[in-house]
Amino acid sequence: MSTTREFYIARAQESATEAENATLANVRERAQRSANAWREMADRMERVERQRVVAEQARQERIAAEG
Repeated sequence: MSTTREFYIARAQESATEAENATLANVRERAQRSANAWREMADRMERVERQRVVAEQARQERIAAEG
């Protein structure tokens, strides 16, 4: 399976739902930590994707300037 931002967001939502439904404090806290970690991974992936776009644009500009 290809890991996408949507995958990370879905896992974060699942963990958040688990936290909301948890009756035990330690289970709720664990699920909240998990949701936060998934969101961080989604945010990181978004930043990486933006950086790739910028790098590709710079590469294309460099190629155009050389040619």
